[in-house]
Amino acid sequence: MGVGLVVASASDWRTGLRIVSAALLVAGGLRLVLPERDAGMLAVRHRFLDVGILVAVAVGLIVLAGTIPEQA
Repeated sequence: MGVGLVVASASDWRTGLRIVSAALLVAGGLRLVLPERDAGMLAVRHRFLDVGILVAVAVGLIVLAGTIPEQA
């Protein structure tokens, strides 16, 4: 996540958002497979609600990065 934020602020924001989205998807996958005691800060709510929120935000960022037109 941190690498994506640095890339987004230092150079290409689209690439940075894609890296952040990938990190969110990985976090959602880890939340899905890790037991409750090993999930740490990923375990905030119920398992499927956490996964759904992480995936929804990741997909939203990917869609935004892909649909916002380039500024001339």
